[in-house]
Parts: sequence; C-alpha cells; structure tokens
Amino acid sequence: MTDLNSGENPYSLPHSLWPAEAMAELEKQGADALGLTLYELMLRAGEAAFNLLRQRWPQAEHLLILCGHGNNGGDGYVVARLAHSAGLTVTLLACEGSKPLPEEAAQARNAWLAAGGVIHAPDIPWPERVEVIVDALLGTGLNRPAREPYAALIEQANRHPAPVLAVDIPSGLVAANGTTPGPTILAAATLTFIALKPGLLTGKARDHVGRLHYHGLSLDRWLSGQNAPWSRVDVGSLSNWLAPRRASSHKGDNGRLVMIGGDRGTAGAIRLAAEAALRSGAGLVRVLTHADNIGPLLTARPELMVDELNDKTLDSALEWGDVVVIGPGLGQESWGKNALKKAEKSQKPMLWDADALNLLAIRPDKRQNRIITPHPGEAARLLNVKTSEIESDRLLAAQRLVKRYGGVVVLKGAGTIIASQQGQLAIADVGNAGMGSGGMGDVLSGIIGALTGQKLSLYDASCAGCVAHGAAADRVASLRGTRGMLASDLFSQLYLYVNPEMSTPVK
Repeated sequence: MTDLNSGENPYSLPHSLWPAEAMAELEKQGADALGLTLYELMLRAGEAAFNLLRQRWPQAEHLLILCGHGNNGGDGYVVARLAHSAGLTVTLLACEGSKPLPEEAAQARNAWLAAGGVIHAPDIPWPERVEVIVDALLGTGLNRPAREPYAALIEQANRHPAPVLAVDIPSGLVAANGTTPGPTILAAATLTFIALKPGLLTGKARDHVGRLHYHGLSLDRWLSGQNAPWSRVDVGSLSNWLAPRRASSHKGDNGRLVMIGGDRGTAGAIRLAAEAALRSGAGLVRVLTHADNIGPLLTARPELMVDELNDKTLDSALEWGDVVVIGPGLGQESWGKNALKKAEKSQKPMLWDADALNLLAIRPDKRQNRIITPHPGEAARLLNVKTSEIESDRLLAAQRLVKRYGGVVVLKGAGTIIASQQGQLAIADVGNAGMGSGGMGDVLSGIIGALTGQKLSLYDASCAGCVAHGAAADRVASLRGTRGMLASDLFSQLYLYVNPEMSTPVK
C-alpha cells in the first residue's frame, strides 16, 4: 500500500484531469496493467479513506458510515471494517437495491459482517454521539437527483454537526460537470481516487467538496503514461509558463499593450485593467478612453500612456501595439461600437471582454487571434441560451463557445475553464468567494493581455493569467478574509505570482 498522497497540501493533487465517464475503464485498465483485482483496489481505497480520517480527526471514536448499493458503498464497508479493527465504534447504515451488489462491494460487505459488523437499515434513529460521518452513498456515475432513501440520508447528514468525509465524491454531486441536481453532501473533506474528475473542481463543487485530497491507489505511475485529455492548473503550474527575465531585457521586450474602453462614467474598469497589465509585467500600456477620463487615469497611475479614443488615435495605437484588449467600460453606444468595428479588423492577438462580448453576441464571428473572457451571463448571451444552461454544464458551454467563436475561451466562475480551438481544456484550481465583486474581470483581462504581450500563446497566457489572478486573490483572502475584497487589492500580491520564483503557494 502506498502512503496517502495528499496530506494537507493541495498542491499534491495531480495536474491531469479525466472525464468522469472514463473512470471505470481507467480503473480496469490500470488494475490489469499492475496485475491487481478490482477488489484489491477497493481495499486500497478504503484503507486510504480510513487513514485520512484518522489524520484529520485523530480524536474521533464513533463513526457513522453511510453505504450505498454500489462500489462506493463497498469502499464504505472497508472503512467500517478497518475502524472496527482499530477499536472505534462504528454504526453502519446501508441502502438496499433491487439488484445484487457488485461483486467487489459484496466481498467488502461480507468481510464487514465476518468481522462482527452489523448493517442497519437507512431509516433507523442515528446514535446520539457521532464524531465523523463517512459518505459512501453514491459515486461518480450519478447524473440525476438522488432518490430515496439516499436523499433523506444526505439531508440528515447535512443537518448533523459532525464533519463529513466523502469517499471519492460527495454524494449528489455530478462528477462530469459539478452540478447538483438534487440533495448533495456538504463534505468537510473529500478523498478522490485514481484520477481527478472535473466535477470536483468547477460548478458547485466548492460548496460541497470541502478540502480535496487524492490517492492514486498505486496507479499513479501507470496513469502518468496515459494522455489525459484535460488538465488542472494551479500555482505550481506557473513556472511552466513564466521564466525569470533576462537581466538585459528592456520595456520593448515586454510587450506593447493597447487597451480600449472606459466610456463616460466607466473609467474605473479600464483603469483596473490597465494597472493590472502593468503589474503583470507589460512593458508599455497605452489606454484609449473617453476624454473625461484622461486626467483621472494619469493622476491615479502616471505610468500609463492615456489618450482620447478617436479614429486617429485608434489607427495609430493599433499599428503601434503588440496586443489589443478591448471591452472594459466600453459601453454599447456608437462610441464603443465604432471602436470595436475598427479594432476587430486587426490580426494582432487580442482579448475581448465585457461590452465587447455583448456586442459580439449581436454580431457573432469566428477568429483564431482572440481570447474571449465571458462570465456565465455573457456566455449565455453569446450562445443565445439561459444562464442556467451554461451553469448546468460549464465544460460543455466552454467547448461550444470555442466551436462557435474560435480562439481561446475563458469561462469565468468558481473553477474557471480555459478552452482552445485546438482541443486544450484546463480548470483553474485557484480563487475564492471574495472575487465576487466588481472589477475582478477587468483585472483578469489586464493580466492575460500583459502575458500575451510577453510572448505566451493565447492559451498559455489565459491559463497563467487565470492562475495568477486567482492566486493573488487567495493570498489577499489569507491575509484579510474574503468579505470586502476589492479588485485593486490584488495588485499588492500579484507580483508574487507573475514572478513565480518568488511565490509561496497559498490556498
């Protein structure tokens, strides 16, 4: 048995990400490759879950274990047997099904009974003293609301004060996309096995997963030789994209960025984006905005070059710049529309955000030199669907956006998804609830634009930008909390992440 490969360090999670529907075949192929039976993998999963439980709650003496009628329930039987052997008090509730238990789960159930264990019906009164609840009800195959008696057990566990350890995935959470079609376990910790599934990282996952842990069940090395279709990106990934600068580099080497936006009354949006670009290492940042905004922007940040947006200055800037960012505070009046019509003719790398996306939804086009950064509401307008449809499957939504609009898509939200026309897809495993405030998207646009100007590909700049953005917010949250976080608060921490040789991982 390998040691538990997670501990308290979230950066030990693998960076490979697999579709939920691939899990059964991966498990079988991996077991065959290593000469293991599926029951031996179940024993390893149960042992890993029990070891984690003892690490996190070493004083716990009474466990309540909820077992479903499948292989996830089999893992629960293994945990129960190991806990019983260790002298803990175990109350195990099991849901019966209309079909026989899978072979491996039946073996685990019989071993629990042979060890003197008792199986209780799911509707018995719960013991007065329960210190940890183990959720082994439903696994990664769920794609619909939990039915009775599962739903009632999930709701009862959520009302109980004891912390919940979810085995593989919180019951009720859809592993494919992170949706919650019905009652879903609110776990304090989740231990997932063999490979990471998207539903643990995006959608509603953060409301339910708690602290995510991982165990490869000794299949790690075999799995690393397989080609994972998707990836998880985090602070540990930044050094893959951002190298220390040459000592002889100068501002001309670091990108000339043109930023277009800030109609009357919306100077803040373009100012946040422009300063974020500077803070992310852009060599020169030229802002074209409404004339009323020139004085305030120069006063606030004299390192910017600021000019009035008109046909003459726009032609000059588009010729001068290496990268174009358009949209923050742009508005949807003729002023903004005219700027977008002219800017969209450029073949230089560009990023469209905010009102540029709202205008794009009216006149869709497909191009490969563009990054778009919609939040779910903007994504819904771009695909002419309801926002709820975007949130019902964020991975599919990102892939549909790429297919329709080309280039690279950054679908923002809890578990931001980055997808490219070439089929690349990543989930950014950073960020927190404090980022739900005005201006955060403007800051992200500036960061990604700056990194694009530093010669990263559109996809790499998007991944690195999302990670640096979310990691800076995580750092702020660790110092001040999430409530009251401002977009401009990220500037004081951003340097740690665009210079990864300086950064200390913070979760």
